[in-house]
Amino acid sequence: MVHRAWAIRGSGYAHEVMTSDMDRFRAMLPAAIEEARRAALLDPANPGPWVVMVTAARGAQYGRAQFKQFWEGLIARAPHHYEGHWQALQYWCAKWFGSDRRMMSFARQAVRNAPPGSPLAGIYLHALNELVDRPVGGALPITPMTRMLLKRIASSFDQVAPDDERLPALRHLLAHYMLRSMMYAPALEQFRLIGPWCGAQPWRQDGNPARAFEAARGTAAKLSGTRPAPAPQVGAGR
Repeated sequence: MVHRAWAIRGSGYAHEVMTSDMDRFRAMLPAAIEEARRAALLDPANPGPWVVMVTAARGAQYGRAQFKQFWEGLIARAPHHYEGHWQALQYWCAKWFGSDRRMMSFARQAVRNAPPGSPLAGIYLHALNELVDRPVGGALPITPMTRMLLKRIASSFDQVAPDDERLPALRHLLAHYMLRSMMYAPALEQFRLIGPWCGAQPWRQDGNPARAFEAARGTAAKLSGTRPAPAPQVGAGR
């Protein structure tokens, strides 16, 4: 029901959506939340229905008090749920019901709370995306705290299972933001761990991911002061 509602609305900003489509979207989401409530009663320990409620809350325009109830219900069952945290980050970003400050506070808390073996710290990288990837892009906070958090995220990723499907895309983001934060040697290490695959964000933005990836990797190698290992041929995979 949630996916159907978002398919009707589309991915544009609110002013770009037809009024009739927005009305249908907003009518479907409360119904999805009620179905999720019923599912939660059938299986009280299952976090899945609570992820649905957290996801639907922003589109349904639920206030912070109601969202907090959904969020507390989720983390009581799965305190480190990655998708649930990503959805909550969207709620707290400035384009929905929060602010840059609230979003970044939430993201820093995710880094602090990430348990060994979880990619949860990567939520901070999505928060940085929200800051800079919008029509009027914000400035990346290049501060000692940002650099410290990026290093902590790298250490956290080293404990994640190599076959975790979320890890490659997160390493691309980490390399990108380390490079933008002038952390050239740590960025180069991430590029070495990534290997030749360049099809992920943020390299797709200019239409030539291989060129963007190679340019970024080359910058990290040149400015890191270290000699890079021979790299395999670049391919637009993961």
